[in-house]
Amino acid sequence: MTTAQAAGWTDPSALGYSALFGGVLIGSIIPIVPTGAVVGAAAAVAVTTGALSLPLVLLLSVLGALLGDFVTFAFAHAGSSVAQRWVTGRQSPERLAAVRAQFERRGAVIVVIGRLMPAGRIPVLLAAGALEYPWRRLVPAAVLGCILWAVAYALLGVLSGGLFDDPVLATTLAALLVLVLAGIGSLVSAWLRRRRARAGAVR
Repeated sequence: MTTAQAAGWTDPSALGYSALFGGVLIGSIIPIVPTGAVVGAAAAVAVTTGALSLPLVLLLSVLGALLGDFVTFAFAHAGSSVAQRWVTGRQSPERLAAVRAQFERRGAVIVVIGRLMPAGRIPVLLAAGALEYPWRRLVPAAVLGCILWAVAYALLGVLSGGLFDDPVLATTLAALLVLVLAGIGSLVSAWLRRRRARAGAVR
């Protein structure tokens, strides 16, 4: 491998559209890829190098996230025994009825928030599918959630790109910002769950 080839592999602008779309899609199905960091890095590359188009970054991010969410939901909605056991295995009939009622009343809000909250998307989609939440209601909520999600993480990339002209520094900062915010979101979610659990115990 030549020096020029090696530089090409390490150049952030080598993050192409196919890598962006594939990374978001795979990470939205199997949470092994930090999809927010991928979107933020691509947006940073777009504003610092011009190698990528920011509108296309947003469009592909939304499409990849949306397809991943549809696959996850379809997995549970099709009657997967794994998803059914995950949702119903440790829940009382009363609790299941309450969750189903929540989805009936404000399922769209739950789906949108689940997409935006760290570690909230997969549990919400699996629960929605296992509880037979209708596709006609899921699709618009998922579209809105994915748009808000992509815009939020792209803005972090744009912010980092505005601070640094160097694409390496910009993409690094974008990834760090995403990870920090995700960590804060996880801590807040855990605190809220503990608070609800304590409130339930008191009742």
